[in-house]
Amino acid sequence: MAKTQHKVIITCAVTGSIHTPTMSPYLPVTPDQIAEQAIEAAEAGAAILHLHARKPEDGSPTPDPNVFDRFVPRIAEATDAVINITTGGSTRMTVQERLAYPLQAKPEMCSLNMGSMNFSIHPAARKIKEWRYDWEKPYVEGMEDLIFRNTFKDIKHILQLLGDGCGTRFEFECYDVGHLYSLAHFVDEGLIKGPLFIQSIYGILGGMGPDPENLVIMRTTADRLFGRENYQFSILGAGRHQIPLLTMGAIMGANVRVGLEDSLYLGKGEMAKSCAEQVRKMRRILEELSMEVATPAEARAMLGLKGRDAVAFA
Repeated sequence: MAKTQHKVIITCAVTGSIHTPTMSPYLPVTPDQIAEQAIEAAEAGAAILHLHARKPEDGSPTPDPNVFDRFVPRIAEATDAVINITTGGSTRMTVQERLAYPLQAKPEMCSLNMGSMNFSIHPAARKIKEWRYDWEKPYVEGMEDLIFRNTFKDIKHILQLLGDGCGTRFEFECYDVGHLYSLAHFVDEGLIKGPLFIQSIYGILGGMGPDPENLVIMRTTADRLFGRENYQFSILGAGRHQIPLLTMGAIMGANVRVGLEDSLYLGKGEMAKSCAEQVRKMRRILEELSMEVATPAEARAMLGLKGRDAVAFA
């Protein structure tokens, strides 16, 4: 008997810390904008909402729990979506800053990057002549000389404090094959138990490129290391690679991630006016491929999450 097609989890990454306000007038930066776009994305079909915070006065990334508290409870009240709080923050934040709100909120899920790496969009600064805010140009250009720190000790610290201490599970962000082996190390050490949620990422300068063949490499490597029954695989394609790679990944049995954190566009030359536009487009593609989109309740069951009643923000 043929195996039943699994339902596809759509994650929406609402704002992130990589793009700046000058790059898109639609990038949500204030608490109201982040809340509104997140709620609309959930209504469009996103089962998981991946959230960063920004200073409302200028849109710069912030780890401030007081800013998170201005939109996270509002999103939780309006939707049943799984709320996923970043522990990546930005390349300029310390691990302690990155953990400040997750440890307070004790969410069902957090992101967790699986290795230190070069992570940059500094070439994008060459295309911009006028910047909306003074912080943006040095922020983007400065990425050329920064390392996104995620040492083995950092990762272990986060797993113990958030995972063991708060019952939070993780979206393991893997930018290269070596990150899968790092993840396997922590599984072997007994610090991580399944089911795993592996977010494989393509097209970030410093990580694995957006070549379609790389999806196969990551998928088969994950199968070999973890066994397909022990993990959920997801695809994140940066920039213009978002929809093509996600479509290919879904055909391979993967879940998908969209959102203005990952791409500012809906199609060639067309900026997305909201995260929900990307969710709706991806959902339409999935349904035209005869795939079903997972509800938040189904995503919780697939990922073994602790449930909304066990968080500290709602």
